[in-house]
Amino acid sequence: MIAPIAAPSVLRAASRVAAPSRGFASSSAALANTLVFLEHKNGVLNPASLSAVTAAQKLGGDVHGLVLGGSDAKEVAEKAAKTTGLAKVLYSSSDKYAHQLAEPIAPQLKELVGSNSYTHLVAGHTAVGRDVIPRAAALLDASQISDVTAVEGEDTFVRPIYAGNAIATVKTSDKVVVFTVRGTAFDAAAEGGSAAVEEVAAGDAAELTKFVEEKLSESSRPDLATASRVVSGGRALKSSEGFQKYIEPLADELKAAVGASRAAVDAGYVDNALQVGQTGKIVAPELYVAVGISGAIQHLAGMKDSKTIVAINKDPEAPIFQVADFGLVADLYEAVPELTEKLKK
Repeated sequence: MIAPIAAPSVLRAASRVAAPSRGFASSSAALANTLVFLEHKNGVLNPASLSAVTAAQKLGGDVHGLVLGGSDAKEVAEKAAKTTGLAKVLYSSSDKYAHQLAEPIAPQLKELVGSNSYTHLVAGHTAVGRDVIPRAAALLDASQISDVTAVEGEDTFVRPIYAGNAIATVKTSDKVVVFTVRGTAFDAAAEGGSAAVEEVAAGDAAELTKFVEEKLSESSRPDLATASRVVSGGRALKSSEGFQKYIEPLADELKAAVGASRAAVDAGYVDNALQVGQTGKIVAPELYVAVGISGAIQHLAGMKDSKTIVAINKDPEAPIFQVADFGLVADLYEAVPELTEKLKK
């Protein structure tokens, strides 16, 4: 069961500054025993999983990692063992884990949590985490707390609500606490650890789904989710050609990733993998350039924690200017080419 602490719930207006990730004092901190699901692909741990390790450390007690995969599981586990903050890394190799499908992984998480008496189950708030962890929470008869931005105690967490327009502090009374972590709210755990590595048997859950294929959008630009610079375009670009002519050259000069508003994605200007916002990717780069984006709250929820925000829009009343550090009221078709040329020089 999850209930707001105090009466009424703690709500405060959202700001561009992420909720602080601070530690806490607790007489029962030593009792915490946390399992972090470590998502990986092509032998590389997802940065959001490393942020989840950092969040888990704030609970106190031991933090163990879990790697589930195919033939590469042991190799990934040995890499994960070097992560600061992990006392042990468990791993299991099975073809059914090779593609991070939720149906076989969730029962395995339930089994490991029960057999090892873990008090907390944590994962990154990624596409895989949002698929796997709610299923595991249901099997554990727990109410998942999603998209946590700060840890206040073993049972108390901070998370955004209403598209990030307010911040709620929630308290849970569940026996096993299950939550996902916003990757941009916590620093990724660094290398420097020397955790023990231990193999565990693969679960016997029925394979209800089958991996068919994966289609990836190849790009030489930085990955949107982890890029230090992002240039995003909105519906004002009017077409996919507009993105190619104005957004991509600017992004290339800045060595930045390309993003987009939902309106631009829904209009078919770019692939939905580039969407930034509440229902897309949540980013917090050093520099975020919003071109022709009005600034709907759903978009702001995905980028307002960026360190420096630059907005270019011809409407001086556009909401994007309320969160921008630098704003340029101008026609993007004139301003962006000029900015790109100046960067070339």
